[in-house]
Amino acid sequence: MIDSHCHLDCIDVSTRDGGLQSVLDAAHAHGVEKMLCISITLGNDAPRQLAAQHASVWATVGIHPCHAHEEPDVSVDQLCRLAEAPHVIALGETGLDGYHEPVSDVQRQSFQTHLEAGRKTGLPIVVHTRDARDETIALIKAHGSTEIAGVLHCFTESWEMAEQALDLGYYISMSGIVSFPKATNVHEVCRKIPKDRLLIETDAPWLAPVPYRGKTNEPAFVSHVAEAVGQLRGEPAEAIAEQTTENFYRLFQAAQ
Repeated sequence: MIDSHCHLDCIDVSTRDGGLQSVLDAAHAHGVEKMLCISITLGNDAPRQLAAQHASVWATVGIHPCHAHEEPDVSVDQLCRLAEAPHVIALGETGLDGYHEPVSDVQRQSFQTHLEAGRKTGLPIVVHTRDARDETIALIKAHGSTEIAGVLHCFTESWEMAEQALDLGYYISMSGIVSFPKATNVHEVCRKIPKDRLLIETDAPWLAPVPYRGKTNEPAFVSHVAEAVGQLRGEPAEAIAEQTTENFYRLFQAAQ
């Protein structure tokens, strides 16, 4: 299976024998063959470096909305140039986050820039959306590609929003939150997502699934996400792993 969204460079490996390689080895031992390491700032090129060093890792290029104010002047051309690096298969994560404070114009402009770079490069967009449902969809409609879409990662919003994103060609990714007993809205979305638009992820090192909830997350645990998704959808975890891997390669065509 594939962990479609993780932050390998953010996992603390200071106390692990073997360092990051031990994280990769554990993932492989749990059937996780590949991982997509997500960028949150352009100044940190660790995701691109890791992808260059490890055959099981791909990378993205982008600025997380909560970091947009740190790099407010990013241009379409700048993103496109960075996306030319080997093993970069998507742009993001980008998007809108209104959880801690209202969505800012800097976030909106950054998201728009990423969407326009996606149109120019033909790469899909990894979207972070939190408490900004209508604006996220509106900007995707106004500036996103009509041919290459992307994924709403770690989805925690409503089925209504998921439907709108699906209509625009987007995929929906389930994280460890899907295993939390009280995440009923996520459970509803998980059951309803068309099987060919479903992805799974860890968002490691955060949001570890049950039975590791509260601990440091890592790509190996995406197997537990697959199990939780399978239970909700009435399918074996192996079928979820196979389907989401197929879906990943369909969306992230540069990975093939």
